[in-house]
Amino acid sequence: MLTFLTAGESHGPQVTAIVDGLPAGLPISIDAINHQLSRRQKGYGRGGRMKIETDRVQVLSGVRHGFTMGGPITLVVANKDWENWSEIMDPFVPVPEDIGLRKQRLVEHTVRPRPGHADLAGGIKWNHKDLRNVLERASARETTARVAAGATARQLLHYFDIDMIGHVVRIAGVTLADEYVIDDLETAREITEASDVRCLDEATGNRMIEAIRAAKKKSDSVGGVAEVVVRNLPVGLGGLSQWSDRLDGKLAQALMSIHSAKGVEIGQGFRSAELRGSEVHDEIVYHEDAQSRRKGFHRTSNRAGGLEGGMTNGEDLVVRVASKPISTLNRPLRTVNVVTKEAEEAMVERTDNCVVPALAVVCEAVVSLVLADAFLDKFGGDNIAETERNFASWLNTPY
Repeated sequence: MLTFLTAGESHGPQVTAIVDGLPAGLPISIDAINHQLSRRQKGYGRGGRMKIETDRVQVLSGVRHGFTMGGPITLVVANKDWENWSEIMDPFVPVPEDIGLRKQRLVEHTVRPRPGHADLAGGIKWNHKDLRNVLERASARETTARVAAGATARQLLHYFDIDMIGHVVRIAGVTLADEYVIDDLETAREITEASDVRCLDEATGNRMIEAIRAAKKKSDSVGGVAEVVVRNLPVGLGGLSQWSDRLDGKLAQALMSIHSAKGVEIGQGFRSAELRGSEVHDEIVYHEDAQSRRKGFHRTSNRAGGLEGGMTNGEDLVVRVASKPISTLNRPLRTVNVVTKEAEEAMVERTDNCVVPALAVVCEAVVSLVLADAFLDKFGGDNIAETERNFASWLNTPY
C-alpha cells in the first residue's frame, strides 16, 4: 500500500524521498517533518557535517493546503555542503586533464577503500576505480531522506493515536539497567530529548558520553544499541499467509538496511534462546473493554515485544537495533590501493565518532514507514475518511 524511494548523494545538491500510497485528506505538517530532521542531527559524537547542515524539507508534490492529495509526495532536503563540493560532484561538468591539486588529491584519496565500508565491494560491483562513485550514495546522509519520509508516514500513525519513542540503551558497553520502565511516552520523550545521547537515565548517559569521549581521544569510533517502543497499535497488523506477510520480517529487513546496523531483535530477542518456554511466553488474560484495540485481551508481560506469529498482538511493539562503530576512522586501518594494488592506509573522510543517538531517530522513521504500510494494508482507504470508517468498523466489531 505504502511505498517510498530515496535518491541523492552525500555531497550532491540534495537528497530526495518520494512517498506514495498515503490516503488523500491526511493533514501533513512540514514543521513535524523538520522537527524529526532536526532530531536526527543531534547527539554527542556527531561530526563536523552537522555544523554545516540545517536540514529543512521542501514538499514539491502530493500535498496542497496542508493535506495529502492522494498522489506521490516528493520531499527534498538541500545539502549546504554541496557548495564546498560542487566542483567535484557536479555531474554535468567534465573533469579536465589538469584537474588541479585539490581534485588530484581527492582522486588519489578515493582509491583507498575503508575496511567495513561499502567502498571496495561497490567499486568491484560497478567497476568504479574512483570510489567516490560508491561512497557518496553509500553515505548515511541518505538517512536524511528516510527520516523525512518516515516523518510523513508517522503523521498517519499519529492521526490514529499511535505513538512511539526511540532511545539509546547501550553505547560502547555502557548499558541502561534492565529494570527501566516507560510508563508515559511524553515524559520519557522529554527526558531523552534533553539527553545528549538519548538515554533515559542521566548517570548512564554521562558514562556513555565518557565512553564516546575516550574513543574520540584515540581517533576511534564506538557503536551501541537503540530501541524503539510503539504504543497503541491494534491487534492484527501483519500476517502469516506467506513468509513475506510477517511484520517481524518486514521490520527486521527495513531496520537492517540502516547504515551501520548489524543486528535486530524484537522483545527478548536473542535472550529467548537461553530460556525455557515458561520464561519466554506471555500469559493471556481478558478484561472486557469496549472498542479496545486489543479486543479485551491482555498479556501479563511483554516478552514477545508486541508481535506473535508475524502479527501485532496489541501490546507495545519493542524492537532493538545494534549498530557497529562507524567505519570511517581518523586513525585509518590498513587497506589496498585499488589502482596500484599496493598496501596503504584507508581514506579518511570527515566523520562522526558515534551515531547511536541519531540511529534511534532513524529507527523511529523506518518503523513508521513499515507500520503505516501495515496499517493501510489492513484498513485501506483511498481517502482518510474511508480509512477512519474502516478502522472504526473494526473497533466496533466484537470478537
